[in-house]
Amino acid sequence: MSTKSRKGVRQDNILAALERNPALRVLQIAEELDVSTETVRRDLTELESSGRLSRTYGGAVKNTNRFEPALNERLSLKISERRAIALEAVSRFATEEALLLGGGSTMIHFARALREVPRRITVVTPAYPIAVELAVNPMIEIIMLPGIFEPQEHITVGPDTLRAMDRYKVRTAIIGASGLNAEGVSEALLRAGEVYGAMVERSEQSVVLADSDKFDKRALVLLTDWNAATTLVTDVAPQGALRTALDRGGTKVIVASGN
Repeated sequence: MSTKSRKGVRQDNILAALERNPALRVLQIAEELDVSTETVRRDLTELESSGRLSRTYGGAVKNTNRFEPALNERLSLKISERRAIALEAVSRFATEEALLLGGGSTMIHFARALREVPRRITVVTPAYPIAVELAVNPMIEIIMLPGIFEPQEHITVGPDTLRAMDRYKVRTAIIGASGLNAEGVSEALLRAGEVYGAMVERSEQSVVLADSDKFDKRALVLLTDWNAATTLVTDVAPQGALRTALDRGGTKVIVASGN
């Protein structure tokens, strides 16, 4: 077998390992493939250059761009289902005095429905599109979280965002998701996942808005497991292993009316 072919097989094995586990350390990969860490680092550099993965400090993550389109692209998908989910969520949670809102395409549909509510609400969010949608209603007070701008999701991320969140006590967080499976709720983008996970941790209850295309999928960052403090609002009743996990965790499932 030639050196080039050995390298190709080795790099394919690295990508296969990232399919099983979306984030790996260099040492983990070296041990799994029985090669040196220097060899792994060279392979990761080549794979990153070809756009097949993303390097992290001390490791690599699965390249999320292949399965998480940019926000503007996602807005054109599943429009009727996401609108129904948004309307259902607004009908149930717009009575809150304050809401902590994540970003994403389904959350933009939620903001468009929420802006029609004729009452005072305070919204804390890292998401610029959410703020823009809600700004048309002068009764909604918007608190933007500071941080580093994330261009794919159009939200602020990083340590400043996480620290600023500690200043506010908001009972209910509402977020979208990239994947829903038996493990829980997951997000494709690493730094967005850090922010959304913190939103869930800092709230008394979390509401997940996600259509059925997300069922039985696991993205990079696990935000939360299924528990009694979490509610899922979706367009189709989950089945199989996902349904079993939801029931086991005591998670309430709301299927949008008309779906």
